[in-house]
Amino acid sequence: MFQAVIFDMDGVLIDSEPLWHQAEQAILGGLGVDFTKPPRLQSTGLTTASVIAHWYQNQPWPTFTPLQVEQQIIQFVANGVKQGGVAKTGLPALLQQLEQAALKIAVATNSPQLLLDITLQRLNIAHYFQARCHIELVKQGKPAPEIYLLAAAKLGVAPQHCLVFEDSFAGVTAAKAAGMTVVAIPAEHEWHHSKFDIADHKIRCFTEFDYQQLSLRVNSR
Repeated sequence: MFQAVIFDMDGVLIDSEPLWHQAEQAILGGLGVDFTKPPRLQSTGLTTASVIAHWYQNQPWPTFTPLQVEQQIIQFVANGVKQGGVAKTGLPALLQQLEQAALKIAVATNSPQLLLDITLQRLNIAHYFQARCHIELVKQGKPAPEIYLLAAAKLGVAPQHCLVFEDSFAGVTAAKAAGMTVVAIPAEHEWHHSKFDIADHKIRCFTEFDYQQLSLRVNSR
């Protein structure tokens, strides 16, 4: 029986992935990074620091430290969320349903606290979350399971009783490694990708999700 639900943030609570890509193109591209040169990188779900480290190692730039570039990218995304951030389809109704079911709710994100706070405030959903876990609270971000184990511990719920929503392979990998049940919400262009086969379930958006039906299936195993 599920006792808690843990949400990733970028691409799950809010459609912010395009903002991250715009920020990388504008800021890293402005520093001369050519994203078409190998080794190429699928950055969705990774920490900002790891993305910057990858490009700095392979195409180093003479100005700005990686930390300064990271701060520029985060600020770019923060401004975009403040100006036009919108909750993913079906999210408000699902949060209300989970609250009515007396389930504990957390968010676990590879983003920093600044972006987490801005996003929850922008979407007006902060009051739903009993635990808020961000990259600054752990030594290793996703795909390591640490942040999901931290969220479970903060909620006081065993990992096997946690249900996770994730949109990235790194996030799905992290949640599965933590011993949790995972519902993947891949981007449309990745819907048929076999890498998401490791998830327990897959949906296109929250309006497709039936919590009661899923609970019955899991409990009947």
